[in-house]
Amino acid sequence: MAIVVSWVRESDEGIFRRFFDAHPGVKLSNARIEDVDVKAMNGLLITGGDDISAEFLNQEIPDPSLIRDPKPDRDAWEFEALQFALEQGKPVFAICRGHQVLNVALGGTLLLDIRGHDLPELKSQNLQPLRYAAGVDARRQFPLVNSSHHQAIDRLGEGLEVEAWCAGDDVIEQVRIRDYPFGIGVQYHPERDWPYRNLFADFFNHVLEQ
Repeated sequence: MAIVVSWVRESDEGIFRRFFDAHPGVKLSNARIEDVDVKAMNGLLITGGDDISAEFLNQEIPDPSLIRDPKPDRDAWEFEALQFALEQGKPVFAICRGHQVLNVALGGTLLLDIRGHDLPELKSQNLQPLRYAAGVDARRQFPLVNSSHHQAIDRLGEGLEVEAWCAGDDVIEQVRIRDYPFGIGVQYHPERDWPYRNLFADFFNHVLEQ
């Protein structure tokens, strides 16, 4: 049994479960509710949630109120787990907040508050068009996505390459780790809609190869 470690909010457990149920050879270990041995992981899933705590960011914070509901304990666990995963070449799939964690862990910075990307309808509906870089695998391309967030990548972390931008304002929506077996970050929420299942399938296939 391959093990994917993560920290998943209670409200998200059910929607992630259906993707794991489709791959019975992969087990989710959720650090929010159980003791997780990071060194036993076959892959790391970094999911959505509240803003990254200021002390983990690589930048000055002009207005502390821009950091909404940080969870330092979660931050500490995820940054440690990500460092281990990268050192060991483990598959990494980073979603929304996780996409930002990945960037910060690699030395990047964030836009701390952006307009027009946290509209309620964007949480559950695939409405935002993306512009993809040349050569991006078709399995990782979607005409419209469900991207809802108030922060985003600013300066790109070391070793990351942009795969997609918001078509309207060029906010970075998808990245990959250069020359890495599987390291993908998406600002949108593939766990909320079954058409994104190829992202999970490709992640799980790499996990099973560990």
